[in-house]
Amino acid sequence: MDRIEYQIISSLLNKETSIWKLIDLQDASLPEFFEKLKKMEEKGLIEIKNGRVAITEKGRNLVKLKREEMKCPECDGTGYEILKEIKRDYEKIVQNRPLPIEKYDQGYISIDGVLRRVSFMMERGDLHANIFVIGDDDFFSIASALTYVPKKIVAIDIDERVINFINKIAEEYSLKIEGHVLDLQKENKDFLHKFDVFITDPVETLPGIKLFLSRGVASLKNKGSGYFGLSTLEASRKKWYEIQKMIHDMGFVITDIRRRFSVYPDDGKNFFKYQGDVILGKKFYVDDESWATPM
Repeated sequence: MDRIEYQIISSLLNKETSIWKLIDLQDASLPEFFEKLKKMEEKGLIEIKNGRVAITEKGRNLVKLKREEMKCPECDGTGYEILKEIKRDYEKIVQNRPLPIEKYDQGYISIDGVLRRVSFMMERGDLHANIFVIGDDDFFSIASALTYVPKKIVAIDIDERVINFINKIAEEYSLKIEGHVLDLQKENKDFLHKFDVFITDPVETLPGIKLFLSRGVASLKNKGSGYFGLSTLEASRKKWYEIQKMIHDMGFVITDIRRRFSVYPDDGKNFFKYQGDVILGKKFYVDDESWATPM
């Protein structure tokens, strides 16, 4: 039994769970995960019925120790507190957010996840800066600007609804944000070498990641920092290795990796029911591991 099988089996010892919840409790990419489930069901280690997975007696006998929750319950294992002084305003603001749509492959992370990113950047000394946000359907620009710490924030997004919402909130709350509609495939010289920090959640194909990160790198002054999110759902270890090489080739070193720092809430409004197509096409959005991306 390998480590992924062990993660799956031990996660089921206390109770059965949904397939989608189980995905979050193990490290494999989606293609690898479903292949594991198939083989484990064939071996009689698990049973799958109506989208739920349960351990069999044979599977239970393979695991000697019960899996306990080791993460800190206060910070959900992230190590960072939420800035409570901005949470109320941010929650109120995003209640009226534009909803994700398929053609832009949108999906927002949880409110607490966004606020912990703000805390993380503040702790690292990167919030008191000129910040470039590349794609912002999470509205990180708004959350960070509510601290009134950043010198200036520029947010770009291909979706005009997102940018209009950001600019509207910036005016209402007197926030130091500029929002601009921009297709990343088109370079804009106005954003070159102007910023101290960039943050982005890139698509998870290698061409897509290279596009997003290269725009971030080009936005920085002589020295700077970058923050980006990467899942294990559409990025196998082999792809992570290629991404690490890409980062080093761009002249960066990796200083921090925060595991399971952000989650996508299944609140009935997010991307989980996508079945359409993405506007920028398959070159940047689709590869053999893109099982969570609309085709």
